[in-house]
Amino acid sequence: MDKNTIIGFLLMAAILIGFTWLNQPSEAERQKWQHYQDSLAAVEQHRVDSLRALAEASADVLDTTTANDSAKIALKAQKYGLLAGSVSGEERQTVLENGLIRVELTNVGGKISNVVIKEHKAYGGSPVRMFSEEGDKSFGFTFVHNNRYFNTDELHFSPSDVSVDADSTQSVSFTLPIGEGGFVYTYTLAKGAYEVGLSVEGKDLDDKIAVQGNSLELEWTLDMPAQEKGHKSEGMWSNLCYRYADGDVEEMSATGKDDDEVNMSLDWVAYKDQFFSSILQAKAGFAGASLNSSAYPTEHQYIKNMSSKLGVKFDLRKDDRADFRFLFLPNYFYTLDSYEGMELTDLLPLGWGIFGWINEYFIIPVFKLLENAFSNYGIIILILTVIIKLIIFPFTMSSYKSQAKMRVLKPQIDAINAKYPPEKAMERQQATMALYKKAGINPMGGCLPMLLQMPILFAAFRFFPAAIELRGESFLWADDLSAYDSILDLPFNIPFYGDHVSLFCLLMCVTQILYTKFTMQSQNSAQMPGMNVMMYMMPVMLLFFFNDYPSGLCYYYFLSSLITILLTTLIKRFFVDEKAILAQIESNKKKPVKKSRWQELYERKMKELEQQQRRK
Repeated sequence: MDKNTIIGFLLMAAILIGFTWLNQPSEAERQKWQHYQDSLAAVEQHRVDSLRALAEASADVLDTTTANDSAKIALKAQKYGLLAGSVSGEERQTVLENGLIRVELTNVGGKISNVVIKEHKAYGGSPVRMFSEEGDKSFGFTFVHNNRYFNTDELHFSPSDVSVDADSTQSVSFTLPIGEGGFVYTYTLAKGAYEVGLSVEGKDLDDKIAVQGNSLELEWTLDMPAQEKGHKSEGMWSNLCYRYADGDVEEMSATGKDDDEVNMSLDWVAYKDQFFSSILQAKAGFAGASLNSSAYPTEHQYIKNMSSKLGVKFDLRKDDRADFRFLFLPNYFYTLDSYEGMELTDLLPLGWGIFGWINEYFIIPVFKLLENAFSNYGIIILILTVIIKLIIFPFTMSSYKSQAKMRVLKPQIDAINAKYPPEKAMERQQATMALYKKAGINPMGGCLPMLLQMPILFAAFRFFPAAIELRGESFLWADDLSAYDSILDLPFNIPFYGDHVSLFCLLMCVTQILYTKFTMQSQNSAQMPGMNVMMYMMPVMLLFFFNDYPSGLCYYYFLSSLITILLTTLIKRFFVDEKAILAQIESNKKKPVKKSRWQELYERKMKELEQQQRRK
């Protein structure tokens, strides 16, 4: 080992020692951490001791008819400490209500037990409830007291009377006493708001409870009730979302089971179903989170189970306070957008990149404009489809003209194919490209306009399942444009298809087959019979894929295909003269063609490749 290596090791050791010394915890931090660790360690020991104590006490106190109340109270105090008076009691309900929502609160946990969105009904006519009636739902802080874990969700609070201020803001407080101090939850509901404020105050808690660090752990769990006709579609668009403090919004998987561990500060967490969202935001942010989501089987009374463990900064050494707000919202784009700085519109599955931009800046504004003018959503979708088709009409025209040029050149292409056998594919390709060049034809001219239309089709695929405006709206035989339209319920289930027949889906597939046939007749497709089969198979596959999708989406695709067929027929009859096109092509062929630099390079490379193959 040389001198430089020894010096390097010594410097590394010095840096590590210095770093360790500078980052060692202070005496106060060590005492606080040791207090927490001692409390946790005592829990397990207390569990064994309490089992023995309870067994002995049960024999001569709890299980005898002669046991007096004072003995029971003493045993309860020994077990639960200062919380003995809060572990049991009678449940009481308190209601805060405005014109938009009804908020039901319970003194058990001092939490919101349910929220009713007044302007909407679940499928079948019952009120839209954000929380389940009987399923898993909890909201509480965990801590250690008397060598035992507690969660405020299970403890009984003392509620105050509801008060109303001059601005019609309602408020109610729930108190959990712990000795001379305790927790105080205060809920507020303003007039005409979907927002419920919550402040959590702690008083004189430092020597009564133990938590890890200067933070409380908040557990929020919810079984999300199924409320739509299409359970499968509802589950497909329901998931847990959260927003980082820096503004990025993330979403967890909408299918199966998913979990995320987040070590960064969060702004809010949202439990979102297809058309409604329950959002919890912390004023100071959440200090990390453990998030879990799992799906229930199809046709279950619940869609998802969602749970979060959220870090909330809370200093027990002083009378601290943490402020939150709940938002219980219908997922209207402009309602979500009204909460500035929260990026709530990201809860809507409008698609990424250009698909989301088309929805946000074109489809949604036009849909809103039409909604203000018409009351029938079937008519609105029809007019929206016509507007979109008129906008992309130039692309449709360009595509058809390109196809017409390829058709009139078909005899000359067939002559080239006859002249050059398949084993001379390179010469055949060169001759074909030379013909296209002389005729002034871009062989991709028919494809590019179609590709330019694809973003609108994909944007619509994301828009219609997320459009709460269609929820409960009927048109023709469809009783709900946000769900599938069943004209026949089958007594059995067809794999990958379902147990019903959706008519709009069926019409969509039929028009797709007609459009495919129309397109195949307009193109030179005889050389690729396998491709023809594939093109006809696609509409059949869509029949299985879209049978459970919203009828509004299938109706839009049906109209889109039907209008495309009508426009193409009009173009063929009034705008395209194939004889004139052929004459123009022959005129172009007589003109001198100047080779571009790229064409010369392409031909040189092709010749070099041909020579290499000949040498082999």
